[in-house]
Amino acid sequence: MAKASDLPTLVRASVDGDEEAWNELVRRHAHLVMAVTRQYRIPPADAQDISQTVWLRLVEHLADIREPAAISGWIITTTKHECLRLLRSGGRTVPVDPLNGRVLDQSAADDVDGGLLDAERHQALRDGLAELAPQQRELLVLLAADPPAPYAEISRRLGIPIGSIGPTRSRILEKLRATNAIRTYLEATREAAANGGGRHALAELE
Repeated sequence: MAKASDLPTLVRASVDGDEEAWNELVRRHAHLVMAVTRQYRIPPADAQDISQTVWLRLVEHLADIREPAAISGWIITTTKHECLRLLRSGGRTVPVDPLNGRVLDQSAADDVDGGLLDAERHQALRDGLAELAPQQRELLVLLAADPPAPYAEISRRLGIPIGSIGPTRSRILEKLRATNAIRTYLEATREAAANGGGRHALAELE
């Protein structure tokens, strides 16, 4: 089975019919589907149907996705389309921009877009962290905890001098920015901003 931390390998294995790899791929991204259906206030039973449809479509198109790190965005977009299709077929009036399919009600749009952007950004960070070495990942997780772990505890747990924690953190953040997942996310947000989608803010990995 492909390693869970290696998304490209996980995708290739899924394309080749590795059932465990596929199950892991679904497990890692299932929360994105649920986040979208909740934002559109889809009833639980219908949300399950939408989820099954999204995974079926992903199976059909997985081999065509050239950049594995773009899967999160693909899942979110596909789920949004399925939610809108369900709402229209059910006779519910949903004001949508005919050019891009976005909900026109501003308060609803803010709720939907804000929640999805958070989910997409968090998924990109999870995928990026998965590309780091375990000790590098653990250091960032300890520093990002609320409240952050004391430097003395981090030094003890990771076996690095206290004075090295700050510089090490900076080097690891640079590696995180250079991961495939984060680079893909940042490129997508820049492209969205260039196309007028200013609501896509760049991730602040500081």
